[in-house]
Amino acid sequence: MESNRLHAVSPIDGRYALQTQPLQQYFSEAALIKYRIQVEVAYLIALHQVGLNSLKPLSKRDTSLLNGIYLHFSMADAAAVKKIESITNHDVKAVEYFLKKKIAEAKIKTNIEFIHFGLTSQDINNTAFPLAIKDATTQVIIPAWETIMNKIDSLAKAWMKVPMLSRTHGQPASPTKLGKEMLVFVERLNRQLAELRKTVYYAKFGGATGNFNAHHVAFPKVKWNKFADTFVGHLGLKRLQYTTQIEHYDNLCALFDNIKRLNNILIDFNRDVWTYISLDYFKQQINEHEVGSSAMPHKVNPIDFENSEGNLGIANALFEHLSAKLPISRLQRDLTDSTVLRNVGVPFGHTLIATNAVMKGLGKIIVNHDSLANDLEQNWAVVAEGIQTILRREGVVNPYEQLKKLTRTNSKIDQQSLHKFVDELNISPKLKAELKKLTPHNYTGIF
Repeated sequence: MESNRLHAVSPIDGRYALQTQPLQQYFSEAALIKYRIQVEVAYLIALHQVGLNSLKPLSKRDTSLLNGIYLHFSMADAAAVKKIESITNHDVKAVEYFLKKKIAEAKIKTNIEFIHFGLTSQDINNTAFPLAIKDATTQVIIPAWETIMNKIDSLAKAWMKVPMLSRTHGQPASPTKLGKEMLVFVERLNRQLAELRKTVYYAKFGGATGNFNAHHVAFPKVKWNKFADTFVGHLGLKRLQYTTQIEHYDNLCALFDNIKRLNNILIDFNRDVWTYISLDYFKQQINEHEVGSSAMPHKVNPIDFENSEGNLGIANALFEHLSAKLPISRLQRDLTDSTVLRNVGVPFGHTLIATNAVMKGLGKIIVNHDSLANDLEQNWAVVAEGIQTILRREGVVNPYEQLKKLTRTNSKIDQQSLHKFVDELNISPKLKAELKKLTPHNYTGIF
């Protein structure tokens, strides 16, 4: 196994194979074959339920044996399908021949010519892929995002009372609370996750060019549209009503764009945390066995957040290509979607690597209260906003301009110089006392 990882071309199957392993059951070649078999088996069972003239109702035994073909699908089965494909040079036809052999061996009472009856390979692919994507999204990706959101939320609650200097345009600005800044990301992630959970997964199922031509000519009395709607619905998908030979992929593109937005939020979060570490607002727990730099022994680098950002960038580039490419096909079908769609698991893999890295990084950071407090103490000018606003309330003439003259210089503003300014104002002692209560540590607003 380790040798295989060392020879892998892609790091998601090599260096990061253990992290992306949960996605193998949805996006590997074996997984795709299994999903195709699931669709073919379910379709054959559904045809029996319709009661076509040469198909009798299946017994419980035969139904169980049919379902068992995909429920107990093994790597040996996958290898058998690939061996057939090496002869047919057609992946879905290989699945059909594999099923015929399995059904014959199990002596299941059915007409094997109704396997893949009236279908094109895209009826299978455009049902199998959405099933795999739905399962991967709901079983792996959404839980990974929920774990991150919950972790950030717990940190926000722990840091709710920690004052921190804000920076707008990189410059000192009105103070905030560290916990509130974390809640910004919790809210953003929560909104996008809510959209992700509402995703409807569509399938194309309508014959060679979407019109049930072969189905209708063979059995004109069957309401094939209604049959297909019900069949696809039982799989947990919704059938597209008007298609060419392939799905138009618009809804999958919306899904990819949704995940891309989540990834962008996490990139933003990574960069903020990275900056807080560089400002010494966060320390990182030290592992004595780890090396931060091959040359500088003191280094403890924020590598987890950097790793996450890099993988999110790759994921988004691929999601972007999928969203741009998949909805476009010449006339009723060209093959450009096929090779592109086979890579759908790759951006999911990089997204999972990124979320794992963030969780690892969040487990290391420690708030440096001294550094946060010192930064606030060095920036008394930020309370000028509060002072001039109170003076406006009291009707003092040109308070903004007065504070601008005081603070917008290259001279350092500290508590002493600010209080001297207040003392020189022609205002009541009570108002002066109110203004002097403002400090960078308590001028943090509400939320």
